[in-house]
Amino acid sequence: MDIGYFYAATASFKDPFNTVHSREGIADVFRHMFQTLEQPVFVIREQLLDGDQAFITWDFRFCKTGKAYALHGGSHLRFNARGKVTRHRDYWDSAEELLHKLPLIGPPLRLLRRMLSVRDEGPST
Repeated sequence: MDIGYFYAATASFKDPFNTVHSREGIADVFRHMFQTLEQPVFVIREQLLDGDQAFITWDFRFCKTGKAYALHGGSHLRFNARGKVTRHRDYWDSAEELLHKLPLIGPPLRLLRRMLSVRDEGPST
């Protein structure tokens, strides 16, 4: 993948696990993803474009040690005058989308979520 085709040299990227401030750093994030995950695929669900920015929602599907995972999230992108990405910010809930599914820390996180959540029982009659 030619990251320079899409990203400006001084582009920044942020997600729940990474913050980088160069095209090379962004390439490292993508390289790490493709090296450590099995069959990573982004499926774009919706997209909005407004001037020099865009927002897309996506599903990220991958396997790790043979187990399938799916995350839902969104990306806010800003573009320069040449159409290259200058800022890329991913939004997704790492606790709900990933950590809750892990065997050791998932059960306590799910319990904590149940304890702290407001239960909506629907409209009262």
